[in-house]
Amino acid sequence: MSAVSAERIDAALRAAITPLDSLQVINESEQHRGHAGYSDGNTHFRVRIVSPCMAGLARVARHRLVYDALRDVIPQGVHALAIEARSPAEAAAPT
Repeated sequence: MSAVSAERIDAALRAAITPLDSLQVINESEQHRGHAGYSDGNTHFRVRIVSPCMAGLARVARHRLVYDALRDVIPQGVHALAIEARSPAEAAAPT
């Protein structure tokens, strides 16, 4: 059984990335039932994060911040991680 949960991802990100305006960790594993990497329903996650730390960073640098924060969690069974990282100004801008 996987040691990963949305709560564990949430806690790791909150501990590593400050300040943090908003954070959502969504378990999308059931959408991938039967696909490669699916095991126990805790393998596919989406992270939506808004932080001033993201301002001025390229997309790759933003993703590195998230991956660095989760370096101890990902090897525990994360197969897929979708990241939506924005600055507060980007999050407030109309789409």
